[in-house]
Amino acid sequence: MSGMNESVITEWNEADVALAGESLGLLEGLRTTRAIRRLKPDPVPLSLIRKVCEAGTYAPSGGNRQPWLFVAVSDESKRAKIADLYRDVFDAYIAPAVEAAKDPNYPEVKRKNMRAAMYLAEHLHEAPIHLFVAGWTRRGAPQSQALFPAIQNVLLACRAVGLGASLTTAHRGHGEEIDRLLGLDPEKTPSIALIPIGWPKGRYGTPTRRSIDTCFFVDEVP
Repeated sequence: MSGMNESVITEWNEADVALAGESLGLLEGLRTTRAIRRLKPDPVPLSLIRKVCEAGTYAPSGGNRQPWLFVAVSDESKRAKIADLYRDVFDAYIAPAVEAAKDPNYPEVKRKNMRAAMYLAEHLHEAPIHLFVAGWTRRGAPQSQALFPAIQNVLLACRAVGLGASLTTAHRGHGEEIDRLLGLDPEKTPSIALIPIGWPKGRYGTPTRRSIDTCFFVDEVP
């Protein structure tokens, strides 16, 4: 199984989960993992979420400390609370872009991205899984150098098994309150990312990227 076929399975068993995503080529996955912000409210098996989080644990970390914690929130009331707090921060963040987009010359690609982000914020409570990535602090600071590679692994694994996902951090505006809601210690194990996960309404595909020739150099930048 690979690609989008997993979303048509109505009843998952251990064999389905074990096979999901195993045949997707690594480089194909890297090239086609784009942010999926429009998600169906349909339930997602927690065993599949466990699998993508396990992929996260194969990320490198200094001294192999493996500081990560993954908290998958499926409870409807908690998701509603999280979405309210997220929107409180997001609305203030997106306001300047909304104002700028009133200009007819505003780039359409930016307007499209803004609409997708706004859709996610408006429908965040409907996403069946709110996956939080947290981690033990070291010397008083989050070990983000380990957590972000783990997050990328999770996003790639979601792509492989057919789940839609995107990286968000706006919840950090109410980080302490949300961390306590999740049973995390805001000082010792703060969350650094929220990954809304669900079956995608759209499809994965190759995102628009500038040519590697504009950013690849040998020995020095001319």
